Amino acid sequence: MDMKKRIHLELRNRTPSDVQELVLDNCRSNEGKIEGLTAEFVNLKFLSLINVGLMSVSNLPKLGKLKQLELSDNRISGGLDVLAEKLPNLTHLNLSGNKLKDISTLEPLKKLENLKSLDLFNCEVTNLNDYRESVFKLLPQLTYLDGYDMEDREASDSDGEVDGDGVDYDDDEEGEDEEDDDDEDGEEEDFDEDDDDDEDDEEVDGEEDDDVSAEDEEEEVGQDGEVDGEVDDEDDDDDEEEEEGARGEAEVAQGEKRKREADDEDDEDDD
Repeated sequence: MDMKKRIHLELRNRTPSDVQELVLDNCRSNEGKIEGLTAEFVNLKFLSLINVGLMSVSNLPKLGKLKQLELSDNRISGGLDVLAEKLPNLTHLNLSGNKLKDISTLEPLKKLENLKSLDLFNCEVTNLNDYRESVFKLLPQLTYLDGYDMEDREASDSDGEVDGDGVDYDDDEEGEDEEDDDDEDGEEEDFDEDDDDDEDDEEVDGEEDDDVSAEDEEEEVGQDGEVDGEVDDEDDDDDEEEEEGARGEAEVAQGEKRKREADDEDDEDDD
């Protein structure tokens, strides 16, 4: 795919001014030059043109906000003065795997006052005697050369892609996502705590209900016992009265029977 079509594809229905990162790796340049990239990409901060067959950066448009430019594995041998002219705020430049042979070809980079990191790995210039000392002397604004500072200390991850404030804009977005996750986790924890409180309240209410129910049952049992006792006593009294009445009636009947027998005996005597 040629570079022009690749740029159109990468836009994804966006306007060039909406794009902050543009990756065109492994596409085909037009006769070793940049094609299709215009100054309309006014907010572009990161541009990657790795292994696209570039021999020159002369067609590079003015990109005032560009911070990081990846040009590794191309065939660039010079003409770096265009970078200083078109990319005044560049901080990270990767030229590894190109055809740079002499320290003098790097001299135009002196005008890039904000340049902090330069990568020339696998370029012939790295084979020169005192290569590192010479480059740091030529470009005093540099902090890192091929990933290491003057004291051979490796660059930290925080010295990667940066925005205008010197902060990794990818990290900023990740930070915002983490804050949202923390907020959601906090809300979930609060929600769980509320649920626990509700469960505790339910348990307490349940215990109180059980206690009240037990007391009610005892009172009901007591009342039932008293009522049953009273009813049983009344029934016993009625039974006793009925028995006494029956005995009385029996005695009266026996008395009358005896009286009749005595009268009968008297009548026989009179005869």
